Amino acid sequence: MSIITIERKILEKNDLIAEENRKKFKEKNIFTLNLVSSPGSGKTSLIEKSLEIINKEIKISVIEGDVQTGLDAERVGKYGVPVVQIVTNGACHLEAALVRDAFRAIEALDTQLLIIENVGNLVCPAGYDLGENMKVVILSVAEGDDKPLKYPAMFRKASVLVINKIDLLPYVNCSPEALAENALSINPELKIFKTSCTSTEGIKEWCRWIASNIN
Repeated sequence: MSIITIERKILEKNDLIAEENRKKFKEKNIFTLNLVSSPGSGKTSLIEKSLEIINKEIKISVIEGDVQTGLDAERVGKYGVPVVQIVTNGACHLEAALVRDAFRAIEALDTQLLIIENVGNLVCPAGYDLGENMKVVILSVAEGDDKPLKYPAMFRKASVLVINKIDLLPYVNCSPEALAENALSINPELKIFKTSCTSTEGIKEWCRWIASNIN
């Protein structure tokens, strides 16, 4: 019982800071996406392909979360966007306080879109609000079509599902139709994109949706 109480207090504190973040982002008219997935789903590659298309028309900043190293921030930084790396040193998710502190490094910049790449994990990040407008869950077809049923909390709290690496469909046992059906059974409001960062299929549609949310 004491463990549950401690966890509740931690989440309550996180939610308070998340609301502060959300208020600040709203005041600055920043559309914020929290990208969540398991490791290797292609989050960083999706960011890179998105930057290739929309970086010239939208002012973008990125917060990168990772257990170790700044490799993803280095990759994204090559596109000329402001990037802040958060290294969690083993923690399996980002928290609102970490995002608040990271945002201070770019707060003075003119940002229209803030992309937060969360730590690769389909469990812990589902419970932590960062102050984002939307959670975007990215799932590669290599992971199978049953993941929404195994990790329902993540899909229930997401607004968007990106089914990624569809170029691998001939080589893996996954039905994108079954995957989408399973995800929609958890959250009927999910908006779904099917993408490949290798062939670029679906990337323009994804980017058009992002642009439609920028005021």
